Amino acid sequence: MSKRIAGPEIERLIQLLAKVPGLGPRSARRAALHLIKKKEQLFEPLSAAMNEALEKVRVCSVCGNVDTADPCSICTDPRRDAGTLIVVEDVADLWALERAAAMNVRYHVLGGTLSPLDGVGPEDLNIAGLINRVAEGGVGEIIIAVNATVEGQTTAHYITDQMADMGVKVTRLAHGVPVGGELDYLDEGTLAAALKSRTVF
Repeated sequence: MSKRIAGPEIERLIQLLAKVPGLGPRSARRAALHLIKKKEQLFEPLSAAMNEALEKVRVCSVCGNVDTADPCSICTDPRRDAGTLIVVEDVADLWALERAAAMNVRYHVLGGTLSPLDGVGPEDLNIAGLINRVAEGGVGEIIIAVNATVEGQTTAHYITDQMADMGVKVTRLAHGVPVGGELDYLDEGTLAAALKSRTVF
């Protein structure tokens, strides 16, 4: 058992920081120490920003994005092409595609992928919301932008089957996205090229 080196409040801060993706126990200790050293310049503004985000951040009831408004700023932007929906697994993928700035369209966040082994079925994802959006009319193309994993491809095939009789064009990202790769880790150039050379699924 490791010896405690700080009070319980600091230990709790370290434990919580260690749960943030990309931060392990060592990085969390360094981050906590940095925050404490920069209390006025960083710790207090960060704490205030996190409290404000906790109060104001919402999940968009239309697309599943996170924003401080519902519907989100993407769904309410009249300059976006409402006839094209990019379907992504997670909000991080939506943000990655937005950074690429390849298309000015709308999105639909599934909230994961189908994974029978993990007990994740269609009812656990936001697939019904996607079907409803297409059924309402006005959508001419669905671009499936899921990760190139077994679960991602299973999800893509399921969505394609669901859209078969709905009169909508279903495309997917080009094969420039590496197999087993995750969208959030790709550079903007690769994402932009993949979107521009998408193919019919």
